[in-house]
Amino acid sequence: MLSQTELAALRAPIRFDAELAGRRLRFESTWGLFSPREIDAGTALLLRHLEVAADADCLDLGCGYGAIGCTLAALAPQGRTLLVDKDFVAVDFARRNIALNALPNAEAELGNGFADIDPARRFDLIASNIPAQVGRELLSILLHDAHARLNPGGRLYVVTVNGLREFMKRHMKDIFGHYDKLKQGPHHTVALALR
Repeated sequence: MLSQTELAALRAPIRFDAELAGRRLRFESTWGLFSPREIDAGTALLLRHLEVAADADCLDLGCGYGAIGCTLAALAPQGRTLLVDKDFVAVDFARRNIALNALPNAEAELGNGFADIDPARRFDLIASNIPAQVGRELLSILLHDAHARLNPGGRLYVVTVNGLREFMKRHMKDIFGHYDKLKQGPHHTVALALR
């Protein structure tokens, strides 16, 4: 049985620093969130292959505690970055990390995909580390919604496990008209589609 001190230590936020896309960022996380102690390999791979304009309006879809969104906000200080997740604990920690990194151009909201985002809002860049277990039906919805919400010339960056690579290739070509595999690592693939 754990002592009260050990339990208190487990309940405390997990804190770590990371260098992402050339920016040094600090994060707080907690048990139960995806990759709570460090930036996962898929997110790290994605962030090495993004091109972000300083004035881009960005969306981190399925933000978790905000690693991608905080990086986007740091890279696009003259734009606005929205972080969205369906998990209220993730959104709480994303908000903490926005404040911790002094990113006034970023905000985090609770929402399921695009369903709760202002329908008039458009983005120059959407990025997501898409979990394999969301299912192909939701992946199809997210890709169609991303296409509809991107400004002309806007970019959709996704990282998925390699097992979804062919599915993403087919559907991105069908919806966006093309698919660009930016990098395939041992376990993950980063892909880009332009509107």
